[in-house]
Order: sequence, then C-alpha cells, then structure tokens
Amino acid sequence: MRGLYRRGALIAVALALNAAACARPITNAGLPIPAAKPGQEDRQVQLRPPFELATDEDAIVRIVTDVTCTGTLITEDLVLTAHHCVAARDHNGRTLRRDQEPEAITIELGGDHLPWGDVTVRAVVSPDCGYTAGEGDIAILVLSRRLIGIPTLTPRIEAEPEPNEQVTPYGFGRCALSRDPVHLVPRPGGIIDAVAPGHFVATASICPGDSGGPARSDQGNDVVGVISSSVMDGDEYTTGTSYFSRLDVWPELFSAAREIAAGASPSELPPYRSCLR
Repeated sequence: MRGLYRRGALIAVALALNAAACARPITNAGLPIPAAKPGQEDRQVQLRPPFELATDEDAIVRIVTDVTCTGTLITEDLVLTAHHCVAARDHNGRTLRRDQEPEAITIELGGDHLPWGDVTVRAVVSPDCGYTAGEGDIAILVLSRRLIGIPTLTPRIEAEPEPNEQVTPYGFGRCALSRDPVHLVPRPGGIIDAVAPGHFVATASICPGDSGGPARSDQGNDVVGVISSSVMDGDEYTTGTSYFSRLDVWPELFSAAREIAAGASPSELPPYRSCLR
C-alpha cells in the first residue's frame, strides 16, 4: 500500500510539472526597476568602422597623456601636434624641459563621443624649445604601427601661411560652458591677421584640449598650422586672439620624423632640434 501511495505522489508531481510547462508566463505586477547590472564586465570585441565610410576628419585624433590634446595624422604612422602637449610634468603639473616617455602617450581614433580604436607611440620628435608653448610648439609622434586605410591630411611645409587666408581650427577640446561630451569640433575660425617667424595669429574660438589640433586652410584644405594658445573665456562660441605654430619653418623636423618612422635612430640623423632660426 505504501508503494502505491509513493507511485501516486510521483505521478501527481509529474502531472503538475507538465501543466506548469504549458501554462502562460506569470506577469509581475510589482514596481519596475532599472535593468542595469551592477559592476563591470569586460567585453573583448572591439568595433572597427568600415574604412570606406571614413572621411578626412578621421585623420584628426585625440592625444591622451598627463593632459589631453588634439593631433593630425599626416602619414600612416606620423601624428602632428603641439610640443607642450607631450612635455613631461612633475607631480604638481609643472612642465619639465623634457618630453614624456613615448609609452605614456595614447592616440585615440575616431571623432565621435567614444573612440573606436587606439594606438601607442614609439618616438617623440620635437625641438629643444616649446615645452610651454611659444617658439617651437610643434611635435611629431611616430606611431608603434601603421594605420592602414585611415585618411591623412597634408601639412603645408613648403609654403608660408598667407596673410588674410581663411583658416578653420579643429579640436577635441571642451570649454567650461560646453554641454556636449568630448568629440571632434570644427571651431569658428577667421583670417590670418599676422605672420611671425615661428607662428601666425588669427581670431578663432579655441577650448582647452584643442591644443595640437590642425588649422586647415579653407582654400586648399591642407594643414597650415598647429593650435598653440588662445585667449579663452570658457564659452566655445567666443572668438579671441589665437596663436598657431607654423609648419614651414621646421623642414628638418619633418624629415627626421620620416627617417625615424622608417627605422633610423635619432643619433644617426643630422641635428634637427635646434630652435635657432
């Protein structure tokens, strides 16, 4: 008799489970709660954009080290920026008269709110001045690998900037009153007001983080200068007197960067760091 009761109980459980499997899902009538999961989970997949959709603005990159700046991919493995962007700093943030170690510099790719890739640096090619802007505020970063398929912009290294030439600066900067997250922005520019031996002056809107970004000619679309410093008031729509490092006065620097990218040692090259013009 006990065995019959046991078999009957097992049959009843099986029938109940079968009925539950066929029943409709239970609807929870409680309060809705956010569906985010606490903590972080690593995702190994890195998305890459289709290169056929890339535009020439993808040549403008963000530089991340002790400070954040902007740069321009001028060949598949060379990035043009401002010297003060890659100068070493002490624990108080004061600029030292030497460059950051290349391994401490990261180049972020992509102009939208989030980068879609990054690359490291293996050499910094710079003058022996310009660590805090001013004369010599130009540097060329040799990348650890070639960026195949990414657009590049042409630097104007064989002709001077022209007075009254219209330029547009680009940068990843963000002013105090900016509402958008960090992303690439073409800034309100203006005409070149004056050309000095090492820089030119134009009225433009510049934000912190734009340093090192390109000033592009509205006529030829080439890069005529590098953003160095500007009069800023925290509003990205306010234009002020802005200073841009000239490129055409540093032919030795560009030549040395190309040789180092090709495998040469800096010690094998003729002097290229002199600031005497």
